[in-house]
Order: sequence, then C-alpha cells, then structure tokens
Amino acid sequence: MKTARTAIRRGYTLVELTLAMSVGMMVAAMSLMLFNQQMSFLRIFRAQDFLVREAPLISNYVVRVISSAEGYQLFADMNALRSGQGAVLEDAKVLVLRFMESDGTEKAAILSFEDPGTGTGLYYRLIPSTGVVGPADWAISKEPTDVTFSVEQGILRMTLTGPNGEELVYSGTQQL
Repeated sequence: MKTARTAIRRGYTLVELTLAMSVGMMVAAMSLMLFNQQMSFLRIFRAQDFLVREAPLISNYVVRVISSAEGYQLFADMNALRSGQGAVLEDAKVLVLRFMESDGTEKAAILSFEDPGTGTGLYYRLIPSTGVVGPADWAISKEPTDVTFSVEQGILRMTLTGPNGEELVYSGTQQL
C-alpha cells in the first residue's frame, strides 16, 4: 500500500500575498488620511486661536473697566492727547476714561492702541494725580492688528481686528 504524501506548503499563494498587501496598503492610506485630517484641524484651530483665547480676555477686561467709568473721551492718537487737540467721535486710537473715587475725587486711565516701543498692541495706563501721561503700565494684548474706538448714536464702540482679519465689535455704555 502506498501512502499518499502531501506536500508541505512553505509559502503563500499569489492570491494570499496580493490580499495581504492590499489590506496593508489600505490601512496605510487610511492612517495617512487621518493624519492629514488631524493636521487640517490643527491649522483651523490655530487660525481661530485669537477668537478662542485672546478675545474673551480682552472682552472681560474692557467690559469691567468701561462699565465702572463715569465718562470717557476719544482722541485720534497719543500725540493728539498729549498736545491737547480736541476729542473725536470716530477713528480714535485712544480712549480716556474718568472714574469717580469713593471720596469724591476723580482719577483717569487710558486704553490705547499704539506702539510705545515694546510692540503694537492694546495698552493700559493710569494717569497719576499730576495729570502727566507716562509710559504704558501694561499691555492688555499685543495680538490685535488694529483697535478703533468710536461713538455711534451715543454708544461707545471698540472695533478690534485680529491677526487673521477677524473683526469684533464691543459696545459700551452711553456717556453720562
């Protein structure tokens, strides 16, 4: 009696290899697609970083400061303020705020969009009792590309332009 000898297979058939390579290429293509999508989301997120991170902080500060002010004046720029030129109602880069202290005295502060030598940004300075305008006390934000103050129908407005052209308009209170 003859025993049937079966051949031992030591490799894969062409169909099996083709199938394995196809699955591997599909997994690689899907991984590349997911990576590309993740990079696209990161680019979109970075483009909106100003709106997500910086704009709410500016809004919070501006709302608190302007709501506690008794009055305000707008000036074209810091040179116009220092030289005593008249106040304007639109296209202003400087907002002078008046505050009433509990003892009845007044103090003033300035919000200005300028470059005092440390980079263009929105700066805050407190005017001392001597009335001399000194250097900026601190920068609220250096990210905006433009900040403009105006008065429209008696309402104070601050138009803030972000680094990617985003435009935000904050509306304040009426002049008392």
